[in-house]
Amino acid sequence: MITPTKGIAPDRALLAVGAQIIMQLDRPLTVSQTWARVREWRRGHDHPAPVSFGWFVLALDLLHALDLVDLKDDLLTRKAAHAAPAQR
Repeated sequence: MITPTKGIAPDRALLAVGAQIIMQLDRPLTVSQTWARVREWRRGHDHPAPVSFGWFVLALDLLHALDLVDLKDDLLTRKAAHAAPAQR
């Protein structure tokens, strides 16, 4: 489910859908705006495997659990990625 399996196509895996969501968050967007952008992006990039709104929400949940997105004032935002400091 999170990664591709025999039953989950690579472009439907939650990590792949999450990456597609992250690509759309170039600015704060509502959930509906993000959903519309993801569907449009998938159509434009020939991703035939369907993704339901429920699956989209699961991908959002995964991104939130990984602390990559935030929902504030009804707007989704992408959090800045910070690399861990090198330890010697």
